[in-house]
Amino acid sequence: MNESPENPRLQRSMELMNVGVTGLLVVDMQEKLLKLIAGHERVTWNCRRLIDGAKLLGVPVAGTEQYPQGLGPTTPALAERIGPLPAKKLFSSRECAEIFYQWRDQGIYKVLVCGIEAHVCVQQTVLDLLSEGFRVYLAVDAISSRSTLDAEIAIRRLDASGVTITTTEATLFEWCETAANPQFKAISALVKEAGPG
Repeated sequence: MNESPENPRLQRSMELMNVGVTGLLVVDMQEKLLKLIAGHERVTWNCRRLIDGAKLLGVPVAGTEQYPQGLGPTTPALAERIGPLPAKKLFSSRECAEIFYQWRDQGIYKVLVCGIEAHVCVQQTVLDLLSEGFRVYLAVDAISSRSTLDAEIAIRRLDASGVTITTTEATLFEWCETAANPQFKAISALVKEAGPG
């Protein structure tokens, strides 16, 4: 339906992630640790789909690496899509503050977070972003830990702290917003991809 004085359109909810005000942060998806993570193939697949969807729709993407001298580089399938990845020693990505200052300067105040480990680097990053005034979303099917209990408790804690819990598919459609979007078919193809095992 078209908007007209007789048929006004409802406003889009501020709870939703709009393109133009949202960034995607991929936390520490490094090969050496990744192979020890519960469900690592699914986490990697979902992170990759989020990155691809973000690129299609113009959502800025950034990533971090935790002490790469010890934990090695980000898995190539993601690294080639993200670009330069700043290194950190703090568990929180707040050490890579230039990412968030740049986003804030661009009017980005919502951040979707994915990566590992849920109860360490992801959790500390998310809590620090909340304290900086960002609205934070967590793609729970694109995070994990070595222990599934650690991941579960991290999600519960972050949920209780005011993070918006979501999934990869929900995010892709939220960013796309409408079947009239020129990238809708490409986003649908990402959604329909067969996942790992």
